[in-house]
Amino acid sequence: MVVEEVELRRVRLPLVRPFVTAAGASVARDALLVRLMTDEGEGWGECVAMAEPGYTSEYVEAAQHVLHHHLVPLLLASRRVAADDVARVLGPVQGHPMAKAALETAVLDAELRAEGRSLAERLGAVRAEVDCGVAVGMAPSLGALLDEVGGYLDQGYRRIKLKVHPGADLDPVRAVRERFGDVPLQVDANGSYRTQDWPLLAALDPFDLLLVEQPLPPEDLLGSAQVARRIRTPVCLDESITSAAAAATALAVGACSVVNVKPGRVGGLLEAVRVHAVCLAAGVPVWCGGMLETGLGRAANLALAALPGFTLPGDLSGSDRYFSRDLTAPFVPVAGRLPVPSGPGLGVVPDPDALAELTTSVVVLRP
Repeated sequence: MVVEEVELRRVRLPLVRPFVTAAGASVARDALLVRLMTDEGEGWGECVAMAEPGYTSEYVEAAQHVLHHHLVPLLLASRRVAADDVARVLGPVQGHPMAKAALETAVLDAELRAEGRSLAERLGAVRAEVDCGVAVGMAPSLGALLDEVGGYLDQGYRRIKLKVHPGADLDPVRAVRERFGDVPLQVDANGSYRTQDWPLLAALDPFDLLLVEQPLPPEDLLGSAQVARRIRTPVCLDESITSAAAAATALAVGACSVVNVKPGRVGGLLEAVRVHAVCLAAGVPVWCGGMLETGLGRAANLALAALPGFTLPGDLSGSDRYFSRDLTAPFVPVAGRLPVPSGPGLGVVPDPDALAELTTSVVVLRP
């Protein structure tokens, strides 16, 4: 497949409610899309980097810069490329996994569309639909939190995830358990605890949580292993898992017993499949995390989440959870499940009218 042109397109999707992170509150998703034109057709990818470097060191402006000036030129210089070659071709550039993942997805989409095969088939999916979970951010009050959780359960979501940190953990978990009983429930600490805080995490053990996600900072695998030995709630790693090798190391030292897989964080869908293989061989369950993806990224995540080791509901909510208008046809859960796209490639394409309305800039690169 010969790459003839790469388009970097920025789009701005208003959010139905502000998205609050450590870097502040966002009222829109500033997303970077990659459109690849080849001698056999086109392909699309989405970079999941956020507007600010609060979640990881990557952010959307930097991702566009490295794609424009470093990654895309390498791909164009290779001329003929297959999806399995992308990681090697981009290897001279250190880091930037989210930018690399977007480019790899676009190559996969183009390649599979030309073959008439779905991404789900290519990755090894074994189910036609996946269970949906939802992540609930910090609420202004326990009453507001309970109302929000109740609304999601009424919509059929099959798992609730609460954001927690020291001093704001026991009360929300207790309140949700008391109101909603044995609903599948987990918490996400985003690395806010330290090893010596393990008694705070142990206090959550009586609430029968599915897991506590990323309790310690990403680099502290030994601390995570100490915490995992001291609490009954399973420890899940997210930001710590940057590759299949990192997953193998984390499992070897006992730092976790569950893994969250995000394709952008590990550098692409193919590496995400390798992370899944490591965990599957070790008997460790995995689930698919979310990054405010548009319909393009959501379609890719659904294909990944249909692999056999993804036995826990992921952060795979419907389009209306974040956007009043998505770039693709909206994803709408039915009875708490979303169908895995079965068409060629990603199985979805951007709506031209939505692109026209939401695009803020376009850069076209050629050999």
